[in-house]
Amino acid sequence: MLETLRLFGAAAVAAALLYVASGWDPAAAQAPRQIKLTEKQVESFIAAQKKMAVAKADSELGSIAKEHGFVSIEEHDEVEANILLVMDGIDPQSMTFTEPPVQIARLIEEVKADKALPEADRKQALEELGEALKDAQPIQFPSNIELVKKYFDKIKAALE
Repeated sequence: MLETLRLFGAAAVAAALLYVASGWDPAAAQAPRQIKLTEKQVESFIAAQKKMAVAKADSELGSIAKEHGFVSIEEHDEVEANILLVMDGIDPQSMTFTEPPVQIARLIEEVKADKALPEADRKQALEELGEALKDAQPIQFPSNIELVKKYFDKIKAALE
């Protein structure tokens, strides 16, 4: 679990640094709107990923989404955001789930304790994680957790 948290922490720090470099405004960011996922949505998401990954233009994404049963690319993206929100909280070894606010609080403690991280990077990461913690919400639909666990391996394979 610690290794997973470290990987997630590294990804969060990298994302935070990337967002800062691109002018991202953490105050403007919000947690994704949570929806109750259906089995059909999860299966369609998995099926669409291979084509999504090789799409050469944004215009292709909408067509691929519709081909796999989504009304629009926005619906696909909303399903994806909800799947990833749950995936981020699942430990692949134990298959236990940790709520997003708890995950972020743990990451904050890990960043504080990481002496190998340069001070400027630590400060930036703590700022970004603090902003993320303000917006973090528990999963509103517990059935999403069980559904994503059921398809965990297939989702993971589709995203690789």
